[in-house]
Amino acid sequence: MRYVLLVSHGEFAPGLHKAIEMLAGSREDILSTSLKNGMGADEFAVNLREVIKNITAEDEIAVFADIVGGSPLTTTANVLGEAGLLGKTIMVGGMNLPIVLNTVLSKDYAEDLKEHIRSSVIPESREMIQEFQVAVEESEDDI
Repeated sequence: MRYVLLVSHGEFAPGLHKAIEMLAGSREDILSTSLKNGMGADEFAVNLREVIKNITAEDEIAVFADIVGGSPLTTTANVLGEAGLLGKTIMVGGMNLPIVLNTVLSKDYAEDLKEHIRSSVIPESREMIQEFQVAVEESEDDI
């Protein structure tokens, strides 16, 4: 199976998980956990181990985190390494709704998950970040 694992500070990962469920339906291949305020890295690691307990060495994992180098991502790398799961894992920092949704909807059709995320998903998500402009007409009353 190919899993999408979301990790973050605060409630970002679980919130994004809920948004993905609204758009793609509830799925067992999407997992999430977060480093809550006042929680240490050790407690986060315990929670993460519980979240990934059903992932096997034959599975692939796309990890998305809020910040490159942040505690959730570095702890996730350590836990996945301890579990022998890094070989089939790609980790991306700076997650947002477009990149995760694109991955969820396309991951099962990609021949090579890591290459698909590198060459298609990341570039496409970059294009989704843009200014939204609304034309505003000034009336004579505004002058």
